[in-house]
Amino acid sequence: MKLVKELNKLKVSCVFFVILLLTMSSAAATCNILVITDPTGSDPNGAAAGSMSFAHNMFQSTFLLSRNNHFAVLSGGTGSSDTRLESIVDAVASLENNASAASAASLASQFKGARLLVGGPNIGAAIGGSFDAYVITVDDASNEIKVTPYNSGVATLQPGQKGAIIHLRNTAGNPLYGTADTVRKETALNIGKMIRDGYPATTILSEAMGEVAKDSGEKYGGGGVNLVSGISTSDMFTPKELNSTGYPMDEEYSKICDDCGWAIGYPSAELYGKCPVCGADIRTVYAYEALGNALTVKSNAVSVSVYGSDKPGLASTTKEIVEASVSKYGYDASAIAGSINRGINNGLLVGVDHVEPKDINVKQGSKAVGVYYNALPGDRSSPAWDLPIDGNILTVLGSIQTAVGIILILLVLFRSRLLKSFQNR
Repeated sequence: MKLVKELNKLKVSCVFFVILLLTMSSAAATCNILVITDPTGSDPNGAAAGSMSFAHNMFQSTFLLSRNNHFAVLSGGTGSSDTRLESIVDAVASLENNASAASAASLASQFKGARLLVGGPNIGAAIGGSFDAYVITVDDASNEIKVTPYNSGVATLQPGQKGAIIHLRNTAGNPLYGTADTVRKETALNIGKMIRDGYPATTILSEAMGEVAKDSGEKYGGGGVNLVSGISTSDMFTPKELNSTGYPMDEEYSKICDDCGWAIGYPSAELYGKCPVCGADIRTVYAYEALGNALTVKSNAVSVSVYGSDKPGLASTTKEIVEASVSKYGYDASAIAGSINRGINNGLLVGVDHVEPKDINVKQGSKAVGVYYNALPGDRSSPAWDLPIDGNILTVLGSIQTAVGIILILLVLFRSRLLKSFQNR
């Protein structure tokens, strides 16, 4: 029954993707990376995957994540959009029926130009179809790193093996066209070193995406997923409009105050050199670093749920504010409400009204916080000011000021006539 429900959800998603595909130009992820540092699945940051490209429409060809079964399907290739979609659907159905990663990836060869990189902490990883990739393995006993190139058939990272797969090509029109072969190899070696040195998969993924973005120009998100914890960057880096590029993964993304938790994204961040809340120095975060931060589960992490509004960026900014408040004041509903209201007053959170402690649902035992917003009516971005006098009085004062202003204008316009009249008297 559960499988039937999942397949029904998949069908709905596919219909939605087909509609999108009919309205946009073809695009393909040219960089796909999947990293597994803990094949047992016990480390919450032990497996991660991500995609990006120089091409447009990266929300069209990035990744699908199964939170229940902890696998991802990353797509790309030289084929058409509908071809890639069909290959994704077949791969997901195959993995839902307990097929191996290699078997699911091999389905790409049935679709002209398609590529599939699939995997998870329990099934390993594999890439098939049209690709130029390296498989990286790290031996637990000897710490030996092996980096092996593949460009045909199916390349596999076996279940139970620490390692990664990286695919990289250059997109036509990329100013750094021709760098993919060198960057693919160098990044693969660095991934191997980071796995050997004990970095979590989420950190390795973000660092690798940063390196690829800077050195090969295949830099537009895209995004990433944490395969163990079921976290996705969602629309953090994907394009806001059809037929446009996503956020450059090697560029500045936000500024953060480590003292009080204040944060703001670019381009607004350019206006700030110090934290406007506490006056401390602020730190610049690049997009690839923001990806790693978003995917990495920390020991003091708080699960934050947002209700009442779907304004873009509201959930992610609320999460940062709540995490900073909990870190400083603990699970105190009043303190959290105060931190959120300061964020609203400072313009970090827009389109929602101020909150009260009763709007904050705190569950300290499960490290969870729910925030219930009331969306502002119309196009208002901030709440009305809480003034010490009645608003009607301001209206009356405004009318008086208007009347006085009109009289002053008349005096200026007719001053010569009034002076002459006064002199004649």
